[in-house]
Amino acid sequence: MTPTITGSQAFELYDTFGFPFDLTSLIARERGLSVDEKGFQEEMAKQKSRSKADATKETGDWILVGDDVKTEFIGYEHLTAEAKIVKYRKVKQKNKELFQIVLNKTPFYAESGGQVGDTGVLETANEKIVVTDTRKENELIVHYSETLPENLSATYFVSVNESKRRQTMNNHSATHLLHAALRQVLGKHVEQKGSLVNDKNFCVSIFSHFAAMTDAELEKVETIVNQKIRENIQLNEQRNVPLEKAKALGAMALFGEKYGEFVRVITFDPKFSVELCGGTHVPFTGNIGLLKIVSESSVAAGVRRIEAVTADEAQEYLNDNLKLLHEIKSVLKNPKDVLASAKSLMEEKHALEKKLEVMYQQQANLLKDELAGKATKSNGYTIIAEKVSVPNSDSLKNIAYALRNQFDDLLLILAADVDGKPQVAVMLGEKTEAAKKYHAGNMVKELAKEIEGGGGGQPFFATAGGKKLEGLDQVLVRAKQLI
Repeated sequence: MTPTITGSQAFELYDTFGFPFDLTSLIARERGLSVDEKGFQEEMAKQKSRSKADATKETGDWILVGDDVKTEFIGYEHLTAEAKIVKYRKVKQKNKELFQIVLNKTPFYAESGGQVGDTGVLETANEKIVVTDTRKENELIVHYSETLPENLSATYFVSVNESKRRQTMNNHSATHLLHAALRQVLGKHVEQKGSLVNDKNFCVSIFSHFAAMTDAELEKVETIVNQKIRENIQLNEQRNVPLEKAKALGAMALFGEKYGEFVRVITFDPKFSVELCGGTHVPFTGNIGLLKIVSESSVAAGVRRIEAVTADEAQEYLNDNLKLLHEIKSVLKNPKDVLASAKSLMEEKHALEKKLEVMYQQQANLLKDELAGKATKSNGYTIIAEKVSVPNSDSLKNIAYALRNQFDDLLLILAADVDGKPQVAVMLGEKTEAAKKYHAGNMVKELAKEIEGGGGGQPFFATAGGKKLEGLDQVLVRAKQLI
């Protein structure tokens, strides 16, 4: 029977982590799992019912201000407009009161297709209302604000945050160029499965590919994108294109996205990048300025993730790395070849570490011999209970095992200062363990109380750490009582 991801689990991935159902299904198939689609749809229906109930309970109905007309979106051509409020309602989000406002006309882009919603202001001569987000809700373009306008019937001058929109446009257009470059370098099997586009960075979060990209592949992709940026290719935007015609043009569709009968086609060179897209884009690729890939990683089997920055963020990223390089050069006394100097330094470090290991081992051998010389016989056991100082936990362990190999009737208790931190170790020889009179784990738990710590281990060997270094002497006092 094939293991199944339940509908509620698939819904949690969608609702909490933003994983589309199609992506969950894809990853599940690759791992030999099935997904309960019916259960997922039932959970979606429940959420809609909850949302509707919550809206009635928390926000009430929409309050009409003017004629209930559909919003005219003009954000592809304009960043400002004169508009009137159609309706509004109050909502509560995380104990915070917000207002949702619908206008008759808006340049604000609502969050969609991985692109974040616009922010900006609604203004009159007497007031200024800040729009903190824009989202779609049942075909409505909803503007979020912490303040309700005083004069609801006034005509407002509405304006989008131009700087944020410009950088978001840079990043969205860059995702198209990046996707095309990935297909050119890696192959036509590459399929974009999702993206996150904001004003800080963009992330082609999900694209299909069977292996981690090499440094050479990443460099080639980045080179192609920046070449297309320098070519300053003009945007070719086609609206209301029949879906079948768009597909005939070679337009790429986003995996799992559902499209209507008519679509918008975004082209940056018909031989390079043609995609179905409703987002905002630069008029020329040169506006993007520069793209820099900052990471490539795995999301799931056969699914990869790329993060990149553009324009000012890319310049800042390069400047930060150049500054770091200069600081490294300064630390290394300004060598001509930084990489060679760093490699040489690492080789010296490894050589010193090996010498240190040899020295630690020699010290451990000397300490082991010293402890063996202090051993006493009592009731048929070789007893060693001493306070020691060692550089690390491995040294303490190695000494304990060396003494176990030397004495099969061993009862060893070490109160150790390990680089300034208190530790206790108890080791039993084979005969001592077989007699079952002592249990290292139980003993070490009792002794650890003296150093305000805890620990455990096997019946023949156990260790404990603590925070009271001055308690080591008392460990030995308590050890004599236990023996």
